[in-house]
Amino acid sequence: MVFNFKRFHLEAFFWIAAIGTLALTDPLKEGHASLCLIKNTGLGFCPGCGLGHSISWLFRGNIAASIQSHPLGIPAVIILLMRSYKLLKNDIYYTRQKSTNPPKNDGTNLQNDAGGRDGRSLLS
Repeated sequence: MVFNFKRFHLEAFFWIAAIGTLALTDPLKEGHASLCLIKNTGLGFCPGCGLGHSISWLFRGNIAASIQSHPLGIPAVIILLMRSYKLLKNDIYYTRQKSTNPPKNDGTNLQNDAGGRDGRSLLS
């Protein structure tokens, strides 16, 4: 497998690292540091505060608690993983080892889309 790093891959690595970090956090642990401005100012309900707990519960296999924490936790994980895959898919190549046996030519393979073995069109 060959991988060439490009600058826009940083976004994909960020999302993968964020999901991995949320998967490793303990959703029952209280008193951890939060980056939520609404929670830190004490304004009350924040629509995004349960998202991290939801993702954490999801990776522990507790789907019911994940949905109860935040109903958009599961779609968020799917969307972020799809986005990361979309960013990385064009730059990951799988190489095969060259075979020592040449491919068999039984006459069923066409050399081009428009014609047969000798290049003539199949329609004429």
